[in-house]
Amino acid sequence: MKIYNTLSKQKEEFIPLEEGKVKMYVCGPTVYNFIHIGNARPMIVFDTVRRYFEYKGYEVNYVSNFTDVDDKIIRKANEEGVSCDEISERYIAECKKDMEGMNIKPATKHPRATEEIGGMLSMIGNLIDKGYAYEKNGTVYYRTRKFLEYGKLSHKNLDDLRSGERSLLVSGQDEKEDTLDFVLWKPKKEGEPFWTSPWSDGRPGWHIECSEMSKKYLGEEIDIHAGGEDLVFPHHENEIAQSEAANGKTFARYWMHNAFLNIDNRKMSKSLGNFRTVREISRQYDLQVLRFFMLNAHYRSPLNFSADLMEASGNGLERIKNAVSNLEFSAKHAKKEGLTEEEGKLLETARGYSAGFEAAMEDDFNTADAIASVFELVKHANTTVTEDSTASYIREILEQILKLTDVLGLIVVQEEEILAEEIEALIEERQQARKNRDFAKADGIRDQLLEKGIILEDTREGVKWKKA
Repeated sequence: MKIYNTLSKQKEEFIPLEEGKVKMYVCGPTVYNFIHIGNARPMIVFDTVRRYFEYKGYEVNYVSNFTDVDDKIIRKANEEGVSCDEISERYIAECKKDMEGMNIKPATKHPRATEEIGGMLSMIGNLIDKGYAYEKNGTVYYRTRKFLEYGKLSHKNLDDLRSGERSLLVSGQDEKEDTLDFVLWKPKKEGEPFWTSPWSDGRPGWHIECSEMSKKYLGEEIDIHAGGEDLVFPHHENEIAQSEAANGKTFARYWMHNAFLNIDNRKMSKSLGNFRTVREISRQYDLQVLRFFMLNAHYRSPLNFSADLMEASGNGLERIKNAVSNLEFSAKHAKKEGLTEEEGKLLETARGYSAGFEAAMEDDFNTADAIASVFELVKHANTTVTEDSTASYIREILEQILKLTDVLGLIVVQEEEILAEEIEALIEERQQARKNRDFAKADGIRDQLLEKGIILEDTREGVKWKKA
């Protein structure tokens, strides 16, 4: 398996730190509003990477944080006259709803920055002790130039940055030893949440949060660190400087970054009026279509969101769903069970498409080519399954499609919608069975309804039902 490593700017063979295990950290959203579709791309991409590792038998420890203390959260809380906790709790819950809609598996751990302050204080103290950080008037800064490999991820030169007067700090320029030093801890301002530290009552800088959370839940050295390409500099560059100075080890072996997402060929921004949240998209499209759309491009390629492309993605996903539905129907009604010799040969062809899927995923997770292999398999199913096909053949083809679409996180099995009239008819049939003392049949009908998500309640007024 080859992964493009931002650090080396080339594809490298993936060799895990520990055989059969993957330790992976993905930077999560700052929770001050509904997540936008730019946030959705790394969520979908790296969830798919995780799924493929699991498909290949790896045990994946997948950590993705929530940044729940930040200037934007404070501003939103002040606007609404509520606490920062109330804002972050609300939007973490909303984020999780959207993630569920996109079929993103919950992380092994979703740490929150505010719950990890103690570890951050310890790491900052360690950096001060080693001479990599210093305190001025309650603010703690990182000595960027002391870390000799600074710039190795973003491939930026410190002198070029300095001559361009590029600063990594928001405030306190005059106090810094060097304009490139960045903040590890900053004193509180009036009305802001704060924590007590040896340097001041205040809060951590953004970069130190991920360094500490990665270390706590994955260890000092991890396999993969991932996020959007906008995080390469300064966020991920600063994480490396902090973590490697504090721990004395390589922070992450492989750095993966997804490319930007544009809207109608323009950068998404509120000022252009093309800012789209996942929640808004969900009112127009099933979020499975959004997921399918995102995976139709290689994660390192820029992606353009448009109504036409979403429409095409919806049609493509529907094609797979229809094939699966037809196979399920054919399998139930197949007249013969055992595989024929001719079908054995056809299965070999089908397995070739599955092998093509794996080859695409092994080549830096090329989901676009992987999806092309799924369509080849669908075409094969549509052209080779007939009324004379055996159940064994049909089920094998169906299983292959379901395995591959599951790696992509696509839900292609359509749930049967049970109508109210059908429910009432089954309840009546159950009541008759009970009158006839045919309790086995009555229990069977109850179980049948339960499988379809319908719960029965026997009351004095009669049988009532509700959806689970």
